[in-house]
Amino acid sequence: MEHRRLWVDYAKAIGIILVVYGHVGRGVYNAEIPINESFFLLADSIIYSFHMPLFFFLSGLFFCQSLLKRGPIRLLANKIDTVIYPYLLWSIIQGVTEVSLSTYTNGSLTYNEVFTLLWEPRAQFWFLYALFMIFVVASIIYGRLSNHYIFLVFVCSSFMYIFQKDIPSTLHLNFINNNFAFFAFGVWLNRLGSLERLGSRKVFSAVLLAFILFQYVFHEILNLTYTDKGIYSFILTVISLLFVVSLSIVISRKPIAWIAFIGSSSMVIYLTHILVSSGLRIILQNVFDVDSAPMHTIIGCLLGIAVPLVAIKYVRAINISALFTAPLSQVVYDSYKSFLRR
Repeated sequence: MEHRRLWVDYAKAIGIILVVYGHVGRGVYNAEIPINESFFLLADSIIYSFHMPLFFFLSGLFFCQSLLKRGPIRLLANKIDTVIYPYLLWSIIQGVTEVSLSTYTNGSLTYNEVFTLLWEPRAQFWFLYALFMIFVVASIIYGRLSNHYIFLVFVCSSFMYIFQKDIPSTLHLNFINNNFAFFAFGVWLNRLGSLERLGSRKVFSAVLLAFILFQYVFHEILNLTYTDKGIYSFILTVISLLFVVSLSIVISRKPIAWIAFIGSSSMVIYLTHILVSSGLRIILQNVFDVDSAPMHTIIGCLLGIAVPLVAIKYVRAINISALFTAPLSQVVYDSYKSFLRR
């Protein structure tokens, strides 16, 4: 169990490092800092083909165990603490900061746009909005179906992904169509109980080769990008997820504390890295007149990860965890139980 948790932290670390790099790279590109455009666009598409599906996949891995242990109401109440609360708080913090510094940033955000967060998520916070939607849908589906239908859920959600262009996206249903399949893939793969087999040398070599081959075919031969959703992008993403899992299991056998720490702190990094990296880019450009894309990228990625890690150490030391989570689930659950007694 401890080893299983460790490789999951390694997978989260890989994912969040790619998230930070992706956002820093896009910030540099949108700021029109001279950059090798062809390399940037290829790297951007490769990363975006699987780095966010990875987090939905990891969220699905142990979902059924949590659902069985807590029940749907307690589970969703807990997600109010750990998903909805940070979504609301940090959407406002980042949004207000962006408006205040709009003269120096790439965008032109207004306060009206900031406070439409209940129905229109923006920036990186779309993930938390989509994740909570998926937890709600998954609680309904898996709470009613037996384990025999777990694979069927994955198959159906896969078709929803592949044919998502033909499905209405009203009320953000596109979040479900685009991401639920990878959540369901995590549920099913964990149900098979064969995840550790992905850590063998033969399997790792095979999925590494498949990852390189399919990325090449997708981008160079088919001339597609991550925005071209369909059967090819679905196969590419699934292979990429298997590669990250295999890599994570392999490298976790020789534990490195700082990688595990990055993975276990991935939510805090996700919430705060845009403020850090964007602020740094503004300072480098406007104060130090730096226009080197490699320097912006390297420093932005390093501090985009390091500053949140220092922040979480400080938050824990002075016990102000309400910056990232809130103990609201018990209140919600107690209110629900009180309502049922009436």
